Amino acid sequence: MKKVIKNIFKIFLLLVVAGIIFIAWANYSIRKESSAFVSYNISDVPETKVALLLGTGKNLNNGMPNAYFYNRIQAAIDLYKSGKIKYIIVSGDNSTKDYNEPEDMQLTLMKYGIPKDRIIMDHAGFRTLDSVVRAKDIFGQKKLVIISQKFHNERAVFLAKKNGIEAFGYNANDVNKYAGLKTNLREYLAKAKVYWDLLFGVQPKFGGEKVIIP
Repeated sequence: MKKVIKNIFKIFLLLVVAGIIFIAWANYSIRKESSAFVSYNISDVPETKVALLLGTGKNLNNGMPNAYFYNRIQAAIDLYKSGKIKYIIVSGDNSTKDYNEPEDMQLTLMKYGIPKDRIIMDHAGFRTLDSVVRAKDIFGQKKLVIISQKFHNERAVFLAKKNGIEAFGYNANDVNKYAGLKTNLREYLAKAKVYWDLLFGVQPKFGGEKVIIP
């Protein structure tokens, strides 16, 4: 019995080590493949008809403003006012009546002067994969500028390219490394999950009618 337990423990330990190695490899691979296609400088961003603004909550669980949200909003405003883009798809979670990331992004962008008719709503961006693939399948875009923080853009641009989209990531300012510790740790697992989704051909949760962007 002791030998069986010992063997089980060895197998478990090997699986844990293999998992850690895989996560590290996935993160390295995605960063490497996307590094030439993400930037903090507007001058690096190619002129593109549509930008995809990836959603996050406007406020934290404690009610305080979410810096990730407002930094992404500012990046979208700067990009639009630079003339690099003409439309912004705001894509995020609207899974409950009281939580509406696309609407929060739309209203905040409008508050800072972005015309309503230049903001396209996507209420089914429950995951980064959903937002990216829907930008192509529902909104007809094969070329995008994606707006989020660098760690997120790396994954989004990688996903976009794997789904036949020409993508470039414009990086919003990050937040304090301690304040964003939980988010950054979660990102390590999210990058690893990208390969699982690609392997099994995971698709967006919802489809829908095509939306034509003028």
